[in-house]
Amino acid sequence: MKKLILTALAALSLTAQTPPSPAQMAARNVEHLTMMLDLSSTQQTQATAIFTKQATDLSSIHSSVQTEQTALIAAIKANDASGISAAAGQLGILHTQSITIDATASAAFYQILTAAQQTKYAAFGLLRGPGPGGPGGRGGPGGPPPGGPMN
Repeated sequence: MKKLILTALAALSLTAQTPPSPAQMAARNVEHLTMMLDLSSTQQTQATAIFTKQATDLSSIHSSVQTEQTALIAAIKANDASGISAAAGQLGILHTQSITIDATASAAFYQILTAAQQTKYAAFGLLRGPGPGGPGGRGGPGGPPPGGPMN
């Protein structure tokens, strides 16, 4: 019985997923961009630094967003207009910071590309601002979609 429990716990620990680290996110991003744009090793090193910083900066904002979303939900449930306003204001500031981080990383990455790579980058639709599928869009950082569930 004890062996069965230990085996089950081991299996659970193997299936438990932890979020990727900023370095892992950057590595995946650089790997993808290398395949699409044929990045040189120097460009890969530069891109890794750019996207690791981006992921690190965004992860610190993410925890603040979660805190403010919790505060917003509590204010909604309490019909607290000033609490709603305060949380919404903070979420707006955090959203602006997130867009700035993404755009700054994109700008830095774009600058390390050759003219031909920049053309490819734009042609693939990779050069875009926030929106659906982009930073902060559906599936991106942020809260549930409008009309989504409130805990």
